[in-house]
Amino acid sequence: MLLHGLGGDRRQPMSLLQPALPEGAVVFAPDVRAHGTSTLIGSAEHFTLDALAGEVAASLPHGPLTILGISMGAALALRLALRGDLDIERLVFVRPAFTDRPLPANLAAFPVMGALLRDHGARRAEKLFRETDYFAELEAASPLGAEGAIEQFKKPEAVARALRLIEIPRHAAFTREEIASVDLPATVIAAERDPVHPVSVAELWHAGLPHSVLERVPARDDGMRDYVATTRAAVSAALAR
Repeated sequence: MLLHGLGGDRRQPMSLLQPALPEGAVVFAPDVRAHGTSTLIGSAEHFTLDALAGEVAASLPHGPLTILGISMGAALALRLALRGDLDIERLVFVRPAFTDRPLPANLAAFPVMGALLRDHGARRAEKLFRETDYFAELEAASPLGAEGAIEQFKKPEAVARALRLIEIPRHAAFTREEIASVDLPATVIAAERDPVHPVSVAELWHAGLPHSVLERVPARDDGMRDYVATTRAAVSAALAR
């Protein structure tokens, strides 16, 4: 199962990760509520990580699962593992962003973007966000990271779905006790110089998981081709363990 990031859709992990999967693998890649082809929005209580993971679990195919998640998808993969009622063989967490705290500093820009979208509409919201310190800091650290933030204003139904940006980052992915209870093989993949997905967050996950391997890949800003190739190689290695 492939799980996408906040504001993305199923095409994100399909494009990045599917080429690294074993030939003949059965792939399930859902669009999470208020993403991609999903027509569901709802209210704040629908955007906790557990609520979203529960909706994913309800649509899962039968059989043993390997779950690969990018960013928010990594948090959902972890919440699925913590349910304890699924037949999961291994976990691969790509550039995790969520931590054991609500709204960590690396995700602080997302509720700001969501509120701007809600209050001003996409075009005005983008202009106002470009004038914030959040955008300036992102652009200084990672031009591609800043570009990714701006893409949030251009997503389909960005205004109608603004609640996802406001609410989802407000939820912690785990407690220290929860992550220590995950008795499954896990691989955590960290990208250098990624302000939204810092290496320090990947290291936190790696330190907390009892059976974890940490893999580092180059910064996306140093060349997407190298980033994609090394990420796929790390995923292939994880699936072969």
